[in-house]
Amino acid sequence: QVQLVESGGGLVQPGGSLKLSCSYSGNVFGIYFLGWARQAPGKERDLVASITQDGDTYYTDSMKGRATISRDGARNTLYLELHSLRPDDTATYYCTYVSGTTRAWGQGTQVTVSA
Repeated sequence: QVQLVESGGGLVQPGGSLKLSCSYSGNVFGIYFLGWARQAPGKERDLVASITQDGDTYYTDSMKGRATISRDGARNTLYLELHSLRPDDTATYYCTYVSGTTRAWGQGTQVTVSA
């Protein structure tokens, strides 16, 4: 079982930056990916970035050039750096772990982009 705890959300002005963290624990091994998804009110939860056990990364088109996903294996922490934030980036951001049919979610951290 994998546990995920996000932190780092908050209120930021348009054009600003934010760094989200996800501390993970449990059976993280084998073939898997860790990622960040977001969900705005009334919308579906969508994956925006992910990183595999080998370090391969994926970004949704809306995040390319504005986000960087990284992982510190020694600290068991996943990061998402967000830049050039826009009001439509406002959402709850969730950390997720996927390995085969196993999936785990964190509780989410709120990011609000507003002047």
